[in-house]
Amino acid sequence: MAGCGAPGSPPRQSGPGSALEEEEEEDDPALGCDGDLEVNPYDGLPFSSRYYELLRQRRELPVWTTKYSFMEHLEGNSGIVLVSGPPGTGKSTQIPQWCAEYALSLQFAHGLVACTQPHSLAALSLSLRVADEMDLNLGHEVGYCVPHEDCCTTETILRYCSDEMLLREMTSDPLLRQYGVVVLDEAQERTVPTDVLLGLLKDVLRQRPALKVVVVTSPATEEQLRAFCGDPPVVRVPGHGPPPQLLYRDPPARSRIAAACQAVLDIHRRQEPGHVLLFLASEQEIAECCGAIQTEAMALNPGLGPLLVLPLHPGVGRAAQKVYEALEESGRERRVIVTHWLADSSFSLGTVRFVIDSGLELRNVYNPRIRAESQVLRPISKSQAESRMQRAAGSPPGTCLRLYSEAFYEQHLPPSPAPHVSETSLSRLVLLLKRLDIADMGQCDFLDRPAPESLMQALEDLDYLAALDDDGNLSEVGIIMSEFPLDPQLAKALIASCEFDCVEEMVSLAAMLTASPCFVPPSTRLEEAVTMRRRALLHPDGDHFTLINIFNAFQQHNVDEGWCRKHGVSGEALRLAGIVRAELLEVMQRIELPISPPAFGTDANVLNIQRALISGYFLKVARDIDGSGNYVMLTHKHVAHLPPTCCYLLRQPPQRLPPWVLYHEFTISQDNCLRIVSEIQPQMLVELAPQYYLSNLPPSESRDLLTELREKVVAVEDVPAVPEPLGEAAGREDEEREVCVLQ
Repeated sequence: MAGCGAPGSPPRQSGPGSALEEEEEEDDPALGCDGDLEVNPYDGLPFSSRYYELLRQRRELPVWTTKYSFMEHLEGNSGIVLVSGPPGTGKSTQIPQWCAEYALSLQFAHGLVACTQPHSLAALSLSLRVADEMDLNLGHEVGYCVPHEDCCTTETILRYCSDEMLLREMTSDPLLRQYGVVVLDEAQERTVPTDVLLGLLKDVLRQRPALKVVVVTSPATEEQLRAFCGDPPVVRVPGHGPPPQLLYRDPPARSRIAAACQAVLDIHRRQEPGHVLLFLASEQEIAECCGAIQTEAMALNPGLGPLLVLPLHPGVGRAAQKVYEALEESGRERRVIVTHWLADSSFSLGTVRFVIDSGLELRNVYNPRIRAESQVLRPISKSQAESRMQRAAGSPPGTCLRLYSEAFYEQHLPPSPAPHVSETSLSRLVLLLKRLDIADMGQCDFLDRPAPESLMQALEDLDYLAALDDDGNLSEVGIIMSEFPLDPQLAKALIASCEFDCVEEMVSLAAMLTASPCFVPPSTRLEEAVTMRRRALLHPDGDHFTLINIFNAFQQHNVDEGWCRKHGVSGEALRLAGIVRAELLEVMQRIELPISPPAFGTDANVLNIQRALISGYFLKVARDIDGSGNYVMLTHKHVAHLPPTCCYLLRQPPQRLPPWVLYHEFTISQDNCLRIVSEIQPQMLVELAPQYYLSNLPPSESRDLLTELREKVVAVEDVPAVPEPLGEAAGREDEEREVCVLQ
């Protein structure tokens, strides 16, 4: 676009896209002026009255004052433009629209506009708002693309997507040729995909000079990003006006949740106008606090007005849009949005006048030495605290209450949050970079380089999984693994299912493991009845098989929501599993992998599923060392326990605990429980795990047992096999084909 200045800016030369320019500089025809209605240049239809109503709101955003400067830099010779500003100033909605105007001025000759978000929920929410502001239909000219949901068509010219999806797109289109502008939003979040995209796009710009990259960040990371990007032009967005009143409160003697709940109720009793944004440490705290506030609110004077409590975290899914729903006509309703780090930068609400900040966050931090995550409750960073405080800025200014002392802020809060690349397992990232022909991690430009130990552990794991050849490049198996949007271990198990003729079952299991946890805690009143019904779905061979059972039962009951409520499972999670399953089957068909017919319930099928699982998850095996449920990992000496939801603990009558188990996840936390557990036989582990993996295990009794078993297997393999009469073998196979009826 030739450019649209901010109000009061000097006139610019006319050029492509001047219709949009005139629309902002002349009186709005929808407001009673003579002349023809303006036409939306993106779809050719007249603008609606709502467009002009939203346009007035957009012009009041702080970012609007920078439009002239931004468009000049975007049209200039610099490939990268850096935009820096506090949250809630309109950057995430307006910058991509201006990029679309620029692309339109070039008739999209260089491609479309993509805007990445670190959180899928934010991409969905922003696309809804921007489609409304542009007077377009979501899913047509404006769309979104997040894991397992693509709401874009061939008409889409502005695509909001998760940073993970754009990174995956580079495996098939390394130069991103369909895009003319790429906006990396919320770069200060330092997610692994955004950090990697920053490095990769610098290289793409050298090969595609016409591409424009816009990096949007907070002031705290401006200097670091400016140095990393080669000193590009910077557009600084002003804040929302006067800063909020800042209050510190000594750490509560009672629980954080009780203190936060009391602070909300005190605000409501004072009847001061404005909504409340409350930051807690975790989803569990959010759920507990929402329940506590709702309970306490019932005892309040009705004259204070209704108090609507809304949780906001990734688990709420599309319900996150409730924070933007119109208020009731009386205008007396007060909203309390209870959230955590998700809303540090995303989900801006102009009506928030009170921010309550607990100052803590619960994060999973990966330890490459033990190949496990640890749940860490830690202080947020100073930049996060500043970002949260800015949510209450405006005119009139609001109030930010920090549930910690000023001394705690100064002494315990780090300047900025740790980059995710330093706290995450890198196996999936390394697999993807290898797919992009970045054989040596030193070739990839990182804002903060990952620890060498983490990279070495990721390479070692991929080597164990046969994903790498002798030269360290992707093997044929590794190339196939990289086609799946799965963790490498699960991708390898799915590939192994082709060899063991259990694809139908493994693809259902992979979908269930990828979707969010399917069990929903029942209310106290229904707990006993729900537990009884769940027992009917338990599979004797382990949690992995129980998940397949649940998915099959859900499909057999025609995805009935009532059936889900009766059994205490999440219909949303099971529907997502169905979508993921279809995606995985589509990938398998595209790369022509064999798909075996279903055989769930036969003894042979159980053994085959176990073999496929061990092929991918031999790194995640534990042994009960004393027969009482104290499981020690093979790869390190941490002790863990079975989770309360495990089928081995729920079945009646109680039976012995399995001596050897394969698990899906383990996080060092308060309960130290394994997640998704199934029994395996150590003989199978010896046969299927790489020999050099077994020999690299740390010294332990478990390793000695496996070494002894390995020697026996080798001895048996050296003995010539005696052919078995065909009739006897066929008869025994029929005996083994005992059908397990789905409950």
